[in-house]
Amino acid sequence: MPLPTMTPEQRKAALAKAAEARRARTQLLESLRSGKKKLSQVLKKAQDDPVVGKTKVSQLLRAIPGMGPAKVTALMDEIGIDDNRRAGGLGDRQRQELIQKVG
Repeated sequence: MPLPTMTPEQRKAALAKAAEARRARTQLLESLRSGKKKLSQVLKKAQDDPVVGKTKVSQLLRAIPGMGPAKVTALMDEIGIDDNRRAGGLGDRQRQELIQKVG
């Protein structure tokens, strides 16, 4: 399916929207890295906040201090979360297990 043809104004607006989403996601991940927010707080917002909901669970977990790629992969395999799962797509059981194991 080919991409729709966009006018220059539409393209500029789409690029600005994408840049804003990247900035918001960066701020979210930085707040997890610095300890300003906990994973439980972030996951509770996943249903309401599109920035959180569209962020991959693996990205959120890697932003937590002490969680590297190997630990993240092992934890997600243990809970049964796909590598490409986004925070908004987590089930209640998966969300509770993540909060319980990570804090």
